[in-house]
Amino acid sequence: MQHFDMVGVGFGPANLALALALHEQQNGAGPSHVFFDRQSKFGWHTGMLIDDATMQISFLKDLVTQRDPCSRHSFVNFLKEKGRLQDFINLKTFYPTRTEFHDYLAWCAEAVRQRVKYGSEIVGISCGPRAGTAVRSLTLTVKSPDQERPAPPISATAVVLAQGIRPRMPAGVACGERIWHSADFVHRLQRLRSKVNPRFVVVGSGQSAAEVVGHLYARDPTANIHAVLSKFAYTPADDSPFVNRLFDPEAVDEFFHAEASIKERILSEHANTNYGVVDGELISSLYRAWYQDRCLGRNRLHFEKFNQLASAVEGEEEVRVSLKSGTHAAERVIHADYLICATGYDSVSPEALLSGELRAMLVRDKDGRPMISRSYRLETTSDLQCPIFVQGAVEASHGLSATLISNLAVRAGEIATAIDRRIPKEDELML
Repeated sequence: MQHFDMVGVGFGPANLALALALHEQQNGAGPSHVFFDRQSKFGWHTGMLIDDATMQISFLKDLVTQRDPCSRHSFVNFLKEKGRLQDFINLKTFYPTRTEFHDYLAWCAEAVRQRVKYGSEIVGISCGPRAGTAVRSLTLTVKSPDQERPAPPISATAVVLAQGIRPRMPAGVACGERIWHSADFVHRLQRLRSKVNPRFVVVGSGQSAAEVVGHLYARDPTANIHAVLSKFAYTPADDSPFVNRLFDPEAVDEFFHAEASIKERILSEHANTNYGVVDGELISSLYRAWYQDRCLGRNRLHFEKFNQLASAVEGEEEVRVSLKSGTHAAERVIHADYLICATGYDSVSPEALLSGELRAMLVRDKDGRPMISRSYRLETTSDLQCPIFVQGAVEASHGLSATLISNLAVRAGEIATAIDRRIPKEDELML
C-alpha cells in the first residue's frame, strides 16, 4: 500500500492554497503529500464564469499574499508573467473579473500539478492497521469515474478534507433539460438553441441570481425574465471597511475563542456580508435596465417580490412554474422555457467520508456536531493519532470567512505548519 504523510481530499482553491504553502514553506523537502480531485482538470465554479462578473474580494486576498507577500504565486506576479500588470494597474480596481481570477487559480494549479491526481476521487476513509489501541495511519479508498472498481487503496498519516460545496435545489424540484441550478448556468446556456422571445424564471435573491438575471437580460434583447425574490427586493451586501474586518485573519482568533452566544450573534447579524445579498453596483445596473424598459414601453424584467417557488413541472415544450405569494393566497403559474435555481449551496459534512469506526472517535459538542480545533483539526479521542484537518465546513467554529477565499492564504500556512508538527518521525510509523 502506497503511503503518504498527507493526503488532500479535493483540489479547489482551499487545498490549492495548501499545496502552494507546502511547496513554498518546505521547498519540496517536507512531508510527502498528494491531492485527489474527481474533476479531469482544475476548475472553480466554471458554470458561473460570466464574462463581466467580478470578484467581491480584493486581488490581494489571493492564495498567498497575506501569508507571504513575496511569494512568486501571487496574483500580481501572475499578471506580470501574463504581460498585463501595467494594464491591470490602469484599471484602478481591486476587483478582477471572475474569469481572470479563475485563470490565476489555474496558473497556480499548474505550478503544483505533480502533486495532484485528477480524475480520481476519495470515496472512503477508514482506520489503518493499529499499533495496540493506537491508530497511526488511515486507509483511503480511491475511485476513478471511468473505473467500475476502486483503485488500490492508499495510506496516509494525515488527511485534509476540502470537499467544497454542493448545489442546493428547492424542495421537490430536480434538475432536468429545462430546469438548472445556477452552478451549471454557463454550460447550459452554451448548449441552448437560439429562440426568439425566450422565457426565463430565475429563483433566488443573492449575488448569483442577480448575475444570472443581468446576463440573460444583456445577452438577448428579446428575452423575458421573471426574477423570483423571497423578499421585497435585492439587498446590498455590507462591504463597509469596519465590517470587512470580520474577514481579517485576526478575526478568526476572536471568533473561535468567543462565547457561543457571541458567535451566534456574529453569524446572524453579519450574514448580510455574504448570504442572500448582492453587490450594490449590480443592483443599480438592474434597476437602470428595468427603468429604461419602462421608458421605452417594454416589459422584459419582472421582479416577483415576496414569492416562493411552490412547484415546477417540466414538459417537452415548457416548464410550468407555480409561485406562492407571501401577500396573496392564490398560487400563480408562469409558463417558461427555462427555470434557473440560484438557491445556494450546502457544505459537505466532514464526516461524509469517514467510516463508522472513525466517526465514533470524534469528539462532539452539545449539539452533536464534530468539534474542530483552532488549527482546523477534528478533535478526536487519543486512540486516533492521525490528524484530520477540515477546510470549508467550519463556519460555526471559525467564523464567516470559513467558506470564502478571504483567508485561504493564512489558513493554508497554519495547516501546513500543523501538519509538519503532527507528522511523526519515520521510525515511529508502524504500518
